[in-house]
Amino acid sequence: MTKPLDHQNRGISARLLDQPYLLLILAPLFWGGNVVAAKLVVGEIDPFLLLSARCVGATLFILPFSWRFLAADWPVIRRTWPLLMAYGALGYALYNVLLYMGLTTTTAVNSSIETGALPMMILAANFIVFRVRATILQVVGVLIAITGVMLTATHGDLRRILTLDINIGDGYVLLACLTYTAYTLALRFRPQVHMMSFMAVAFTGAAITGLVMLQLFGPGITAFASIPAMSPTVWAVLVYVMIFPSMFSQIAYARGVELVGPNRAAPSHNLIPVFGTLGSVLILGERLELYHYLAAAIIIAGIAMAEWAARRLR
Repeated sequence: MTKPLDHQNRGISARLLDQPYLLLILAPLFWGGNVVAAKLVVGEIDPFLLLSARCVGATLFILPFSWRFLAADWPVIRRTWPLLMAYGALGYALYNVLLYMGLTTTTAVNSSIETGALPMMILAANFIVFRVRATILQVVGVLIAITGVMLTATHGDLRRILTLDINIGDGYVLLACLTYTAYTLALRFRPQVHMMSFMAVAFTGAAITGLVMLQLFGPGITAFASIPAMSPTVWAVLVYVMIFPSMFSQIAYARGVELVGPNRAAPSHNLIPVFGTLGSVLILGERLELYHYLAAAIIIAGIAMAEWAARRLR
């Protein structure tokens, strides 16, 4: 659990922070936009450079806002900083670089639909790893949702699974989803520090990880020198991913959970593939194929079944 965000009841930002359902729409909107933004600059910027620039920029952006929280939480941070930084390495750096690599060879629509099954993958992982109680209907719902994901990854032909004939980009996106699932499970052991402290230290870990990956697997740290000459589109994408999916979405979701509780806030994650798909069609001009509609319907059915079963269990 995180400490609640401090806020004062004055000004536009304070009024915004008192609108839970608006916040729970903005968070998935920004997260879904991450896919669209990254796809927009495929071929213009290396995925490792995009990831590194995002993580470094997000860290520099958040630090001025987090100083007082870092000072208050310093005794805990001093004991647990390797763990806090590992969260950033796994949940921010590794997840996003796999997603960005996947987008170089698959569509943003595919990526959005595939990430839509994350809640089901997390539910399944909790059952397998922590033996969190699940009903038969929940298990069936998970299997149905994952079938929809595999339908997307095989571009409508499930027989391709038998020959492991899956687009490499879709494979990277699925690996990204597994990475984020592991990150989510690991949050169970997260030290109790303020959300701003957590993000500042985790982003620092993500930035270091991103720079190491850029040097080892990308064009090298010297590639940062090429950014000033890049197009306005690349600059707009960099500013967007540094700020909105990185910081604002986290604050919006944390505040939404604080106001309405985790159970009522959790379904908002299902809006991420909706916004990602809409952005892919409206901004990128991608086409929706028949298998996209079928896969989305299957995933929604699986999620609905699992959610209904979960409510009955409570």
